[in-house]
Formats: sequence, structure tokens, C-alpha cells
Amino acid sequence: MVAPHSPPLAADDHGNALVSFVPGPEDRPPTDAPLPLALVALWHGDRVLMAFNRFRQAWELPGGLIDPGETPRQAAARELLEETDHVPDGQLRFVGFAGFTLAPGQRAEYGALFAGQAAGVSPSFRPNDEIAAIRWWDPREPLPGRLQPLDARLAELSRDTPASTRHGAAEG
Repeated sequence: MVAPHSPPLAADDHGNALVSFVPGPEDRPPTDAPLPLALVALWHGDRVLMAFNRFRQAWELPGGLIDPGETPRQAAARELLEETDHVPDGQLRFVGFAGFTLAPGQRAEYGALFAGQAAGVSPSFRPNDEIAAIRWWDPREPLPGRLQPLDARLAELSRDTPASTRHGAAEG
């Protein structure tokens, strides 16, 4: 449920907030707000892959809008590849639905969060129109430049989700 969490799980300096997190199941998304996006927390040991978004001038998790006819899982895999040139080692794991309120007007929406493992940085990554750089980030260390706090919190949630919810989601 996108209902506001007091206080929010995370907020940024533009008035956007992560207000809820629903572990799943993947095939039963919440229906009280739209689900327009999918995000990926790709891990390599204790580091998560972050992408520097040229437009928002911030480090973010790879992800983006779900195209018509696409499942959230398909969108997550496509966005990960488009933005970082990475493919996870194995299947992406569904983590949960992140409920957001977005400024202006506090529009409510959900994002599907997936997680996976990777062997390392893709040697074929090239900056593109959207993504200027990628890097493996240890959440205990600062990043150069602006970090999107909502994505940082989602990275933590992807690592901290109990095993019982990790394996209860549909694969596919």
C-alpha cells in the first residue's frame, strides 16, 4: 500500500519519498496506484551497481519505465542491460514493490524491485545519452557527487529482505 509511512523510509531533496515496501508476491502487485517502473540492485559481494544519470545528476539503481506489453521482470532486465551493459549471473530475484510519492502534487506509484549477482564490471560499458558512468558502490562509503537516497534505501532493502520472501516469488 502506498499509504505514507511515518516517517518515510527515505526522501530526497526534490520532495519525492519512498513511503512503503511490500515484499510480494511478484505476481500480485498492489492495485491502489500504478506500477510504471522496475529497478535492479545488482550486487558484487558487498557492492551494488550504481549508474550516474545525466539528467538527474545523481547516482541511481539501474531501472526505468515498463514498456507496453512488458512485465516488470522483463523491464528490469532490459533496463539493466541498456543502462549498464550488465547481465546478472543467473535469474533476477524479485524483492518487492516500492511505494513512492512523487513531487509535485505527491502522485503515488510503485516500482518493482529486483536483485541479482554479477561477476564484476562489464568491460563493454560505454557512456550513453542517459548514463554517464557506472560503479560498484559499498553503501558504507560515500559516492562522489549526488546519491539518490531513495535508491540507496532500496539497495539496502534488496540486501536485507528475509530469505522467506526471497524465494516465495514466482520465477519467470
